[in-house]
Amino acid sequence: MREKRGHCPHREVRLLGFAVLPLLLGLVFFAASLTPSLIPRHWLFQGVLAGLVTGVGYMLGQLFLSAWRAIELPLLRGKAARVAHSLVAIPVLALWVWDVSQASKWQDTIRLRVGMDPSEDYRTLGMLGLAVAVFLFCFLIGWMVQELFDILRSRLYRVMPARTANVLGLMLAVSVVFVVTRDGIVAWAFDAADESYEAAQDLFATAPPAPDDPDTAGGPGSFVDWAAMGQPGRNFVTQGPTAADISALSGAPALDPIRVYVGRAQDDDPEVRAQIALEELKRLGAFDRKVLIVASPTGTGWLDPGGHDPIEYLHNGDIATVAVQYSYLQSPLALIFETASGLDQATDTMRVIYQHWRSLPVDDRPQFYVHGISLGAWSSMYSFDLFQLIDDPIQGALWTGPPFPSNLWRRMVAARDQGSPYVLPQVGDGSLVRFMSQFDGPNLDNDDWGRLRIVFMQQGSDPIVFYEPSSVWRAPQWMREPPAPDVSPAMRFVPVVTQFQLALDLALSKALPQGYGHNYIARDYIDGWIAVTAPEGWTAEQTKRLKTWCSLDWGLGCRK
Repeated sequence: MREKRGHCPHREVRLLGFAVLPLLLGLVFFAASLTPSLIPRHWLFQGVLAGLVTGVGYMLGQLFLSAWRAIELPLLRGKAARVAHSLVAIPVLALWVWDVSQASKWQDTIRLRVGMDPSEDYRTLGMLGLAVAVFLFCFLIGWMVQELFDILRSRLYRVMPARTANVLGLMLAVSVVFVVTRDGIVAWAFDAADESYEAAQDLFATAPPAPDDPDTAGGPGSFVDWAAMGQPGRNFVTQGPTAADISALSGAPALDPIRVYVGRAQDDDPEVRAQIALEELKRLGAFDRKVLIVASPTGTGWLDPGGHDPIEYLHNGDIATVAVQYSYLQSPLALIFETASGLDQATDTMRVIYQHWRSLPVDDRPQFYVHGISLGAWSSMYSFDLFQLIDDPIQGALWTGPPFPSNLWRRMVAARDQGSPYVLPQVGDGSLVRFMSQFDGPNLDNDDWGRLRIVFMQQGSDPIVFYEPSSVWRAPQWMREPPAPDVSPAMRFVPVVTQFQLALDLALSKALPQGYGHNYIARDYIDGWIAVTAPEGWTAEQTKRLKTWCSLDWGLGCRK
C-alpha cells in the first residue's frame, strides 16, 4: 500500500535514537568550540559551551533534513546511506578527537599572552561529561517543542488542510515558546536580579553615618541624600585622593577634589536627579574649579577609581567630577533591560549641567570633559549631542571600553584610514579623535588637536568592545587582521560557533588579569587623560612618577 505524501516515516540513519548527520554537524560545532576566543575558558564553561553548540548543530542539521524532505529531494537508502554516513563520520570524528586533545593548549595560548600561568587543572573528561549532559538537556527541550508542535498541528488537521496546519502549528509553537521565555523566564530573572541588587545595597552595604564635612556630598547642607547614594556612590565621594595625597606626589600645595554623586534612590525622575546634581555642584563651588568632568557610571552605579584618581593628580586637585546613577543591575543586564534609563539619565545630566556651564562667562568657567567606562561610555556618547555642542563645544571626552553597540564609536571606527587596524584605528590627522590601548598610547608627541579632543581607550582582548552580532555568519573585521598582542593567534572563525564563543566571552569579560579584557587600570588611563586634558606644565618625568604611584598595591586607583 502506498504511503500518503507528507506522512512518510523518517528513514535517515540513526544512532542511539539520534539522527546521524545532524549529530555529526553537532560534533563539528563541538570541536570548533574548543578553539580559543578572547577570554580563556575553564573546563566547566567549556563543557557548557560545547554541549550548547552541539545542540544547536543538531537542531540545524534536523532543520536541513526536514527542508530536504519537504521539497521531496531523494534520500539515500540502505547500504548506500550507511556507507555515505561512514565516509562523513570518519573525518568528523578525527577532527573531534584532535580538537579535544588540543583544547587545553589552545586555552593556554590566551593565558600566556595576558600574563596568566598555563592551566594545570583542565579536566577533559569532566568537560566531556558536562557537554553530554548539556546536549541532552537541549535535546529534551527540542523534543518538548516538537511535541507541542505535533499536538497543535494534529488539532488543526481537523479544520484545515495539512500544509496550512503545519505552517500555523509551527507559528503557534514558536509564539508560545517566545512568550514563555520573554514574559516568564526572562522577566523573572530580570526582576530577581533587579531586586537582589537593590536589596544588596540596602542589606549588605548599610549606609554608615553621613560625613560631618559640609564640603562633602551627602554632608551637612548637601542636596544629596547620603543613604540614597548606595555603596558605589559613597565609595566614590569618600575614597578618592585627598589634597594631602596629591601633594605627597607633586610636592606642591593641592586642593581637595570635588566629587558629587546622586543615587538612583534619590528620585524616580532622571531630570530631577540631574537638577540635584547641578545644585550640589554649585553648592560646593565646582564651577570655580579648573576642570569639570561629567561621568556616566556603569549599570550598578560603579565608577572606576582607576579612571578618576589619575586625573585628580594631573590637575593638582583643581577638579570637580559629577555622576548620577540610573540602575542597580550589572552592566550586561542593564545593557539589555535598562538601556533607555541609562541613556535618558546621561542625556538629562549632560543637558542640565552643560546649559548652566554655557551660561557662564567663557573666561571664567572650568574646562568641561565627559567620561565613562563600559555602559557608562555608551550612555555618555549618547548624551554627546554634536548639534547642541557645535556652537560652544566642551573640551573633550575619554571613553573607556566602549560597548559594541555604541553608534558614535562605530562611526569613528568606520571612518578609519585605509590599512589602519580595526582594534586601534587611525582617523585622519588625529586632530579630533584618537584610539589607544594598553600597548599603544594616543600619540602624545602629536599635539595637533582641534577645539575638541576625543580619546577611545580599548583593549584588543575586550569582548565588550569587539563582540560582533554578525559573527553568526561572517568573521568580524578584527579577526581578518593580525591579532592584537593580547589575542591568541590560534583564534579561528567558524559560523555560528564563533557567535557563541564571543557571547560567552561577554559574560567572562572581566576574567582576565588587570590590564586585559574589560579590566582597565589606572596606569593606562594616564596617557589618555594627558592627551585629552593637556595639564598645564605637566612633564614626562611627572608622568613616570604618577604611573609608578598608580602601580603600587593600593587597589585599582591611585590612593593609599
